[in-house]
Amino acid sequence: MSFNKFIFPNAIIPQVLKQYSSFIRTNLTSIIAIKCLRNYSIVTDVTATRLLQKNLIQANNMLSGYGSGVIGCTVLDINGNIDKSFNEMKREELVSKHGLLPRDLRKIEKSKQNDLVPSLLVRQNSILISLLNYKALIQPNMVITFNSIGSGISLHSSAHVSFMNDLQSRLKNSTTNEVGSDPLPYEFRALEAIFISALSNLTSELKVLLAVSDGVLNDLEFSITRDKLRLLLIQNKKLSIFYKKASLVRELIDDLLEQDDVLCEMYLSDKKLGIEHYEDDHTEVEMLLETYHNHIDELVQLGENAISNVKTTEEIINIILDSNRNQLMLLGIKFSLGLLSLGCAIFVGAAYGMNLENFIEETNYGFVGASVIGAIATIWLYVVGVRTLHRLQKVSLLHHMNKNVKK
Repeated sequence: MSFNKFIFPNAIIPQVLKQYSSFIRTNLTSIIAIKCLRNYSIVTDVTATRLLQKNLIQANNMLSGYGSGVIGCTVLDINGNIDKSFNEMKREELVSKHGLLPRDLRKIEKSKQNDLVPSLLVRQNSILISLLNYKALIQPNMVITFNSIGSGISLHSSAHVSFMNDLQSRLKNSTTNEVGSDPLPYEFRALEAIFISALSNLTSELKVLLAVSDGVLNDLEFSITRDKLRLLLIQNKKLSIFYKKASLVRELIDDLLEQDDVLCEMYLSDKKLGIEHYEDDHTEVEMLLETYHNHIDELVQLGENAISNVKTTEEIINIILDSNRNQLMLLGIKFSLGLLSLGCAIFVGAAYGMNLENFIEETNYGFVGASVIGAIATIWLYVVGVRTLHRLQKVSLLHHMNKNVKK
């Protein structure tokens, strides 16, 4: 059979090419569609991932209080009544309406962290204070207290309720002719309520720390254990943190008392009425700050004394442990001297018991003589070693100085 029989006729070739081209076109279209779908799915995944990250960041900021643009607060009017229409305020509103700077709200927005550094900023018509767990904006006719998220004091706690009740009572106790009225201006009464609450919390915390630390120190007088030492270390850390907080509050009041211009600017009510204070015309606020300065100074001194007692106890414990360690070492040296002294008796006994002829074996008192000589040598060597050890124990600094002078 020849090869020409397998050659397609000319009429069949165009049909084959047409079918083959349609097959290629269909496959190319399918490949392009698959690639487009893959690219679209990749783009969709990237977009969804970015949106998810953005939502997570926004949710985290809302929970943490950063960048949310809204700050939870409680507004009290000039009569001390709570304005329930304001539960939160926008950051832009606080900055524009109350004459603040954007950086002034930094400490309030970061209230989730334990902020130990207090601050008091005086602006044109307001005082922004951040004192431990209390953060507030004081104006001549209103007080805005900010909710400190994560500060350890919730809005429904007894400490916060007591603070709000005291603040309301002081704001309502305005200057009147009634008996028991407070002659201080509105802003100073609000400032006094914040200082009283903060210092009362510090006082309560110090009482608890002193009670626990005194109990641990009293227990250590009877027995020293590992658990008690660990508890003493924990109390020392807590006392150090308390001392740092109290010292920072005292430094804040010291800085305020040294700045006459700032003290004069704190008279917001008089400034609103057009009354200006200059130089040393700030007796009221100065006496107010000095009163709480004496109180916080007392707390600082008590905290410092407690830390000193703990450190003194730690030093005494270290001395006792070193003394016990030295006694154990001394006991080991005495045992070593006894073994060394016993070596003399062993040497005499070994020499006497040798299988060599000597004159000792011919006498009747050889065994007794060897035993007596070994015992005497043992006792003499032990006594000499103990005396040398005691002489080394009694070496003092004055002894070394006398030796150096003689040289």
